[in-house]
Amino acid sequence: MPDFTLSIYRQLIAALRNQNYTFQCFYDFVRNPAERVIILRHDVDRAPHNALAMAELENSMGLRASYYFRIVPSVFEEHIIRKIASLGHEIGYHYEDISLAARTNTNDDLLDVAIKNFRMNLERLRELYPVKTVCMHGSPLSKYDNRMLWDRYNYRDFGIVAEPYFDLDFNEVLYLTDASRGWNNEKSTIRDKVDSSFNIKPKSTFDIIELSKSEELPNQIMINIHPHNWTGSQLEWIRIYVWQSMKNVIKMAMNNLK
Repeated sequence: MPDFTLSIYRQLIAALRNQNYTFQCFYDFVRNPAERVIILRHDVDRAPHNALAMAELENSMGLRASYYFRIVPSVFEEHIIRKIASLGHEIGYHYEDISLAARTNTNDDLLDVAIKNFRMNLERLRELYPVKTVCMHGSPLSKYDNRMLWDRYNYRDFGIVAEPYFDLDFNEVLYLTDASRGWNNEKSTIRDKVDSSFNIKPKSTFDIIELSKSEELPNQIMINIHPHNWTGSQLEWIRIYVWQSMKNVIKMAMNNLK
């Protein structure tokens, strides 16, 4: 059975639940962290319909996750965001305001423009949901790290309580991400990676399931799953595989140039 299907995702959730993990969205964890917990996070980079399918699956299993939406038109589909929120999930802002501002502005005023856009985009998203957490978008084709915005400004001034890359200790919380459609694949991941003392490197979702059974996983884990990597359709699975494989070649080349 191929990896990155909704069927395998259901098996992953069931396996973790069988090991007595509870599940929290990021905001709930920040307010009242469970002792043995999976923090479910989803970066909606594209294909918002995939995010809805995953949100419906999670809802059917009694789970609440965090969905971080980009502001770009291909992702910011209001009816999907409202539907996911109605299923009980947290909605957050997947900000990329520096990389977007860099397309039309100079370095001298880049941060000033970016923070104005951040405020405007956050207010737009808050018309749909009372956003309390944000998370940076990696913008792999940009030379700018969107987290640079907080070198000058403070997201708490905007009523934001937490940002995972700043407010989690990844020496205490294991970080697992399927960025580039491979688990913690640093060779083809530009920015979705963290400094951590953990040396747990699964190669597949099946590995994570087996690790959970062997009790090698720590008590607190953030799993970042990009819904566009997952599908229940065989044809779409093949399309995603081909597209992501070509993209990974480019990203590995960019990493080698650093």
